[in-house]
Amino acid sequence: MEDDAPVIYGLEFQARALTPQTAETDAIRFLVGTQSLKYDNQIHIIDFDDENNIINKNVLLHQAGEIWHISASPADRGVLATCYNRTSDSKVLTCAAVWRMPKELESGSHESPDDSSSTAQTLELLCHLDNTAHSNMACVVWEPMGDGKKIISLADNHILLWDLQESSSQAVLASSASLEGKGQLKFTSGRWSPHHNCTQVATANDTTLRGWDTRSMSQIYCIESAHGQLVRDLDFNPNKQYYLASCGDDCKVKFWDTRNVTEPVKTLEEHSHWVWNVRYNHSHDQLVLTGSSDSRVILSNMVSISSEPFGHLVDDDDISDQEDHRSEEKSKEPLQDNVIATYEEHEDSVYAVDWSSADPWLFASLSYDGRLVINRVPRALKYHILL
Repeated sequence: MEDDAPVIYGLEFQARALTPQTAETDAIRFLVGTQSLKYDNQIHIIDFDDENNIINKNVLLHQAGEIWHISASPADRGVLATCYNRTSDSKVLTCAAVWRMPKELESGSHESPDDSSSTAQTLELLCHLDNTAHSNMACVVWEPMGDGKKIISLADNHILLWDLQESSSQAVLASSASLEGKGQLKFTSGRWSPHHNCTQVATANDTTLRGWDTRSMSQIYCIESAHGQLVRDLDFNPNKQYYLASCGDDCKVKFWDTRNVTEPVKTLEEHSHWVWNVRYNHSHDQLVLTGSSDSRVILSNMVSISSEPFGHLVDDDDISDQEDHRSEEKSKEPLQDNVIATYEEHEDSVYAVDWSSADPWLFASLSYDGRLVINRVPRALKYHILL
């Protein structure tokens, strides 16, 4: 089927940072950050024209340093945050800053500049998420559904809540908390829950997952030894408020109910190397995407723990009498979980996967060699979910 063919784009730089442009809900658009030690680093704005199956790109210079993490404001299409390396007194620091792209590039569906030598444009620095005490920023997460004024950064063993003021030109530290205890206390990643009025954040450090209440900055739950090795990433189910997915260096993806953290609700063991990324589909939470150092992207159908474990409810009038009994029997059994597809277009570690914020059936994956692949949920499955 022509429709399901992947579209591939090469950045010509190594890269590990990817995000959809969250505030853009009409055009399909991703932002990718490069990691180059020799050249100025860049953010590639990738516009996907799904009617013609082509990619248009625009390039922004990110001279501050190589990009480890990128996230986009949920409210303002032009604003984004990066975590990047810079060398200071021969020490490498990972810093974080908030930027604005040029006005004319804020909205999607741009054509690529005709002239291949056309100059890259520059990002405007809005503010640093600066705290000299915290030298290693792991990631920056925005308050979901928010006005783009609240962000959390994770730095070493600190979780920092910032208020962006004066049109985001100033970041004021509103509150913070720290990990206490023995061992390697260093955050690797975090996500802000869209539930509970956006008052909860989950973090990963070492093999542990923790939940935090952003109002008191206190811990609400702790899943110790959530994975056998380092936890790389986590994500919240968009429709089930207590459900959370995590992945890590034990090659596993685990699904948790935060009300009962003694064991995972479900475990996936499809990857053969570290799993760097896990992402729930924003509309259909049975669709879960993972990317791994085994160079594969896997799309799983986790329907048994989704918000519709018995499939869609069918209207009684739609079922004729003789089918009535049969479908009732069938509907008592939750549908089976399965791997929908394994994507093998990458030849290097897949460090990032994410869904489009504009098209629920479309996702991007990024491998370290700078290959970005755009794929669609197989059409047959799409219609199965919708019908």
